[in-house]
Amino acid sequence: MVAVVIVTALAFDFTNGFHDTANAMATSIATGALTPRTAVLVSGILNIVGAFLSTEVAKTISGGIVDDTLVTPGMIFAGLVGAILWNLLTWLVGLPSSSSHALFGGLIGAVWVGAGSHGVHFDKVVEKVLIPAVASPIVAGVAALLATYLAYRLTDRARKKSVTKGFRIGQIASASLVSLAHGTNDAQKTMGVITLTLISAGSLGHDAGPPLWVIASAGLAIGLGTYLGGWRIIRTMGKGLTEIQSPQGFAAETASTTVILTSAHLGFALSTTQVASGSILGAGLGRRLAEVRWGVAGRMVIAWMVTLPAAALVGGVSASVVKSGGNIGAAVVALVGAALALGIVLLSRRNPVDAKNVNDAHEVTIRTEPPAKVGTAA
Repeated sequence: MVAVVIVTALAFDFTNGFHDTANAMATSIATGALTPRTAVLVSGILNIVGAFLSTEVAKTISGGIVDDTLVTPGMIFAGLVGAILWNLLTWLVGLPSSSSHALFGGLIGAVWVGAGSHGVHFDKVVEKVLIPAVASPIVAGVAALLATYLAYRLTDRARKKSVTKGFRIGQIASASLVSLAHGTNDAQKTMGVITLTLISAGSLGHDAGPPLWVIASAGLAIGLGTYLGGWRIIRTMGKGLTEIQSPQGFAAETASTTVILTSAHLGFALSTTQVASGSILGAGLGRRLAEVRWGVAGRMVIAWMVTLPAAALVGGVSASVVKSGGNIGAAVVALVGAALALGIVLLSRRNPVDAKNVNDAHEVTIRTEPPAKVGTAA
């Protein structure tokens, strides 16, 4: 079971990577600062590097939000299933929801069902998860708004072509820093889950940090997922919230980096998706006459609110099956989860979004019928 949980945790880390590629690279792709393929390659490499910079968030996961003396590998497995399915579902519809909150929700629901409510440290959940979830997108949005306003005021007499070129060069650096920060924050969550599993199995002592092999494997998994590119969510964040110009992209990415790295240092397991989305909205508000699509923003906020309880529900149901059925129950959960994941992937192929068409439109739609073949009536 420990081996199964570790593999499942790395699978979640992989989905986290392609789900959150947009956090770092959506604005750079939208403004043309980087080509799509170059952007995801750079982001993937820097996610791996970022995984080695800190372990404070990992310690919050492994010994903070749940009681590691009551957690079993089966509970962790059930929580991961809920997180993976939510990641895939929101990726299908192009919604940049929080992979972090999907993980927290899945774990909380599974531990609550498996060990009782006393197995969850709700005070830590509020302090380390819920408060940062509310504060971080607001802080990032205000910072990006001010930075965007200043960028346009300082360059209002300069040639537009020179300004665009200069900020595009700056975006290469700022987007790279977001990728580094994302690896520092998000890869640690999987490290924390695997460490929690090893603690619950007696392989590590209580309050232990992640071993080097755990850090390396989590970094590689999220880096590979990032390289494959979550094009559906990149389209939403790059084109869906507002029309991004290079000064706005630079401001948004710089604000995101500052908030994410500061929070990682303090051990706050915040949502990098919410931070990046808040920054993009702030950058849209900071440019005069820029269009902000509040309908898209509203759907995103609803997804943020639903993520934690939805993943908790799936994690709780899965934990109930595992608790009552043992290894057979775990096998049933694994098979059902794999079938649902495969169905989501197959459904996504009816309306594919990739590096070639990621900038074509600002909404992702799901066809109920496969696209017509060339030479046939539409």
